[in-house]
Amino acid sequence: MKQHTVTDSPYGPLTLVAEDGVLCGLYMAGQRHRPSEETFGDPDDTPFAEAREQLSAYFAGALKEFTLELRLSGTPFQRGVWDRLTRIPYGETRSYGELATELGNPGASRAVGLANGRNPIGIIVPCHRVIGAAGDLTGYGGGLDRKRRLLDFERGTALF
Repeated sequence: MKQHTVTDSPYGPLTLVAEDGVLCGLYMAGQRHRPSEETFGDPDDTPFAEAREQLSAYFAGALKEFTLELRLSGTPFQRGVWDRLTRIPYGETRSYGELATELGNPGASRAVGLANGRNPIGIIVPCHRVIGAAGDLTGYGGGLDRKRRLLDFERGTALF
């Protein structure tokens, strides 16, 4: 059974989705690859208290690593990429190629990028921490402006 709620953030409203009480989605407004709202289940704040608390602490700069139980649905390769994303430390970045090499397939940087773009739990599974080989900001489902703002925030260089 799925439930969802919408919570405010410095990056716009975030839709949180849970299945059987476990977080399985965090989507930004206008996000590429955002599932249809009909798949989010009933509106219900109940399963999201801990997620909201940790997100608030993160946005306040007091939380560097999320400890939420997550339900990530995807192919084994996608889940491997998403697992690697959770290991990128706060304020740091990795390139698509570096992640591909960590996964034991150095030629798979494009596949890593595709999996990264399908990450169903943005911010908490930090796909914004993945950049191009030359250090450039490349694709982000939530938009490059949000990606830049999230990275600046984590690096302590945000101007807001």
